[in-house]
Amino acid sequence: MSVLVLCDHDRGTLAEASLEALTFGRQLASDLGVVCHSVLIGQGADNASETLPTYGAETIHLVEHESLSDYGPAAWGESLNQLVNATNPAAVLASGTDRGNEVLAHLAATLDLPFVANCVTTNTNNSSSWIMTRVQWGGSLLEDSELNTDKVKLFTVAHHGIEAEESSSPASGQKEIFTPELEESITHTMVADRVVLTQGITLSTSPVVVGGGRGVGSAEAFAPLEELAAELNGVVGCSRAVTNNGWRPHSDQVGQTGTRIAPQIYIANGISGAIQHWVGAMAAKNILAINTDPEANMVAKAGYAVIGDLHQVIPAVLEEVRRRKS
Repeated sequence: MSVLVLCDHDRGTLAEASLEALTFGRQLASDLGVVCHSVLIGQGADNASETLPTYGAETIHLVEHESLSDYGPAAWGESLNQLVNATNPAAVLASGTDRGNEVLAHLAATLDLPFVANCVTTNTNNSSSWIMTRVQWGGSLLEDSELNTDKVKLFTVAHHGIEAEESSSPASGQKEIFTPELEESITHTMVADRVVLTQGITLSTSPVVVGGGRGVGSAEAFAPLEELAAELNGVVGCSRAVTNNGWRPHSDQVGQTGTRIAPQIYIANGISGAIQHWVGAMAAKNILAINTDPEANMVAKAGYAVIGDLHQVIPAVLEEVRRRKS
């Protein structure tokens, strides 16, 4: 018996979110007294498997088939279905990313079993009924749900809901090839081409995000924030009010309807901290709020705050950063 963790990859490059799911799966397997297995699907899977033993994967299932040339939700879901039938795991989980939720939804539909998305904890005291605490309403609500089935449990782990941690002792990482039987029709939804919109550090991956809200005042006033982000090797983000005013593109928006970030530090300038924005920023390790309003929600939630005019504070911070770097 095992806990099976679906690890996402892009042509051999492992998704960092998969290590969060594998950490969760390793801990769950320990609680259940079973082993932790991982599965990688499609071309490049072997290249993406190198770090998995470090995070607790005793067995790595490499799913190979000529039709699995790239990501396809139906093909991945059916491949996982056949692997589940062959190995009979106690639970199957993935990271709660778009891909993870999509593939697990396909698997649940095929197996006609319940599926719980975006979990942060599980209570497994009852073998047939687990209590799952999951993120709802874009991160503003935690909900306790009961996953009641005596068959395989299916769920995803909320992205940024758990820190990826290496195992205290690396697992064996034995690799096993699994070849599913796939009909041609199953590949009707498959990635055929890609267009690169951004390169290098992005808003979702940057260790430093310098954010601006309505208090910045204009599109031109974001220039000092851009300079500070460049000095700190970070990127600029913004609130929904900024995109609504046309000062920044939607791709820069942090929030429930934008990008969720998890930097080492988020410097929030002139941002009130409405719940929709907080949902996207709450996973930041540290938050520095710069605001004239000491009662602003972002100031209350931040670990550090400067009460003052950002148009005076940011140039001063920028000057000090440059002085120290020189």
